Amino acid sequence: MYVGLGARPGASADEVLALVARCLPAGVRPVALATLAARAAEPGIAEAAAALGVPLRPYSAAELAGVAVPHPSAVAGAAVGTPSVAEAAALLAAGDGAVLLVPKVASGRVTCAVAG
Repeated sequence: MYVGLGARPGASADEVLALVARCLPAGVRPVALATLAARAAEPGIAEAAAALGVPLRPYSAAELAGVAVPHPSAVAGAAVGTPSVAEAAALLAAGDGAVLLVPKVASGRVTCAVAG
């Protein structure tokens, strides 16, 4: 399973890891985390990927905007240039034929979605 993440600046690794754990079935580890390229350097996201021992896949806003998602956000579109970060990143990371297994879930400063 591939986890897509959106985050506001300053989101902590603990926030990211808690939401990832909430979104994944018990005992399942992600193959990779994916996010907006502009957020990939955020310490909370980078540290979460390191803690899980998985790669972090960054995507440009243009790449993410090209993915059809069930829950687009005008707010995200205005803020970062794409109407979806978590759902679109999860689907891109999972590759051709991927399906959204867990739609966008928000918690504090982090959003998470899972695709496979």
